[in-house]
Amino acid sequence: MNSKPLAQELSSCTYPGRGILLGRSADNQNAVLAYFIMGRSENSRNRIFVPTQDGIQTKAFDESKMTDPSLIIYAPVRQLDGKTIVTNGDQTDTIYTFMQQGKCYRHALLTRTFEPDAPNFTPRISGVVKPNGDFNLSILKSDNQDPESTLRYFYEYENPKAGQGRYLHTYMGDGNPLPSFEGEPTLVTLSGDLADFTAEVWENLNEANKVSLYTCFINLQTGRHDWKITNKNV
Repeated sequence: MNSKPLAQELSSCTYPGRGILLGRSADNQNAVLAYFIMGRSENSRNRIFVPTQDGIQTKAFDESKMTDPSLIIYAPVRQLDGKTIVTNGDQTDTIYTFMQQGKCYRHALLTRTFEPDAPNFTPRISGVVKPNGDFNLSILKSDNQDPESTLRYFYEYENPKAGQGRYLHTYMGDGNPLPSFEGEPTLVTLSGDLADFTAEVWENLNEANKVSLYTCFINLQTGRHDWKITNKNV
């Protein structure tokens, strides 16, 4: 698989929906993580990321305009025992609970399916970063908008190469219904420090649809998390 420039891959799709990017920094010192949300409706766009004790939470920017919190208010990122969980829904908590019990993310996701938001049936995308920088990605999606059929894909990456990441998102682009992501997570090129990486991701997401971005560098020697939150609503 040929690696694609990150900026090019991000800017090529007007509506990837929600996205997870995991990988290794170019200097090979940090695990790299990014999670973003986009929105088409007023309800979806009326959100921000806020920090929590063990990660981040989505929150209504204007509480008076929130019409339906289901599927859009959740904890996208949580940490447990040196591992970092990132997902596009409340399956973050499912994975967290199973890992507390000594089980793995696969066990957790076997209890979940795609989101019940017909006709889109938005895929559930999830990732786990281990303390050594190895990571997993998963997507649960319907079989061509069939509400009775779930397709489960799991990808595991050992010894990630410096300057490379894997990018997984919910939709292939805009549409009605929204077309689910297809294929293997995209191999992309990573460069720069946390500030450079954050700017590259944010600046190349569609201006009309982007809502919030969380980026994080996890030092592989110390376990230190350096992170940034970027909200369009400020």
